[in-house]
Amino acid sequence: MDRVVRVLVVDDSAYVRKVVREILSRSPFLEVVGAARDGEEALELVERLSPDVVTLDLNMPHCDGLDFLRRQMARRPLPVIVVSVASDSGELVMQALDAGAVDVVQKPTALATERVLEIAGDLVAKVKAAATARVHVPDPASRPALIVPAAVTPRTRRTDVLVIGVSTGGPQALKQLIPRLQADFPLPVAVVLHMPVGYTALFARSLAAACRLEVAEAHDGDVLRPGQVLIAPAGFHLSFARRPDGVATAKLGLHPLDTPHRPAVDVLFRSAADVYGDRTLAVVLTGMGSDGTRGAAWVKAQGGRVFTEAEETCVVYGMPRSVAEAGLSDQTVPLDKMAEAILGAL
Repeated sequence: MDRVVRVLVVDDSAYVRKVVREILSRSPFLEVVGAARDGEEALELVERLSPDVVTLDLNMPHCDGLDFLRRQMARRPLPVIVVSVASDSGELVMQALDAGAVDVVQKPTALATERVLEIAGDLVAKVKAAATARVHVPDPASRPALIVPAAVTPRTRRTDVLVIGVSTGGPQALKQLIPRLQADFPLPVAVVLHMPVGYTALFARSLAAACRLEVAEAHDGDVLRPGQVLIAPAGFHLSFARRPDGVATAKLGLHPLDTPHRPAVDVLFRSAADVYGDRTLAVVLTGMGSDGTRGAAWVKAQGGRVFTEAEETCVVYGMPRSVAEAGLSDQTVPLDKMAEAILGAL
């Protein structure tokens, strides 16, 4: 990062504002230019200070975080990181992501204690990534158009599973991609989305309401079925196994322990390649970091295919860039064309 990122901190707790300021100020690339105690004050400070990124509490008096987010995005979209506690309504967090927030950091407690310092590494990394984010504000009245597969000459090569890895900007990206797939989509779909513990089941329900496919948080032993989307639960790796009768099932676990994320895209992709071989199609969407690159290499080694989201539609062009620069991407596709590319590969 070659510039200092200007950050506005928004939280109704004076203690949290102080701690977040201290956390961010430790990085030479971040400068806290102001702090607001509610959404109304935040709107004024954004206008006056022009920050690059806002960290946003949701539960605040007078004008809460969601109200601020919607009003600010209507004025001038900018990257917002929601800093929420687990006791906050998960529905509020989902609404914030739908309104354009780029990511979520979960506070360990709502109390004024030093435990807030536990989020330091995660918060700094996500604020840095958000500074380069392309903010997309979805139109709540619009629904992604269904992609109807064209009749094609049958091919000898089969695709039996679709696996997707995504991080920063992922909820918005999945809500653009998955609803474009028809209800009789012929493959099982498995997704790893980097999200704090407690939100993946809510997101699965939210995504299910927006599309024609069956969507659920994965459970150990789930049978992989065409037309079903399984979301890896936060805190558990998602992989595959075959029963003695040949049926593929979902497997949840804590190992490996040395991955930066749990669930990890690398774990999902490698397992898919092990179980499905060259019949695997892996898709890497927006996100920071390089999770998915090693898994993509394993997919390619087994003869499968890898698609990556194009830079111009990514919120953060990190994970797809890493895969593409490693020479592992078969196609680089804008998000609004990804469903068409997937169907064309079947």
